[in-house]
Amino acid sequence: MIAGRRYWILIWYGFLLVGIAGAVASAYWGRRTHGRNLDEILRSLATVILSVGMLFLLHGVADLAARILLGVAIALFLGAFWVGRPPRGRAAS
Repeated sequence: MIAGRRYWILIWYGFLLVGIAGAVASAYWGRRTHGRNLDEILRSLATVILSVGMLFLLHGVADLAARILLGVAIALFLGAFWVGRPPRGRAAS
């Protein structure tokens, strides 16, 4: 039993909408910058996948698929941080 499960479901649907909006915006911006914002694209996709995985868990359906989605989301977040970090030797500005 999860305390406030209905509220958590609403919160994760909100995160899903934010992730979708971010994915659309970053895809649009990626077209204009020729993909130089790959970290933003990965981060928005990870947000969408994470939200879907959490909604699966909260609704109690497809537990294995939800855990796989959460693992994929973590990998995408780590990839976004890896891609977005400045190259070695370059001073932070």
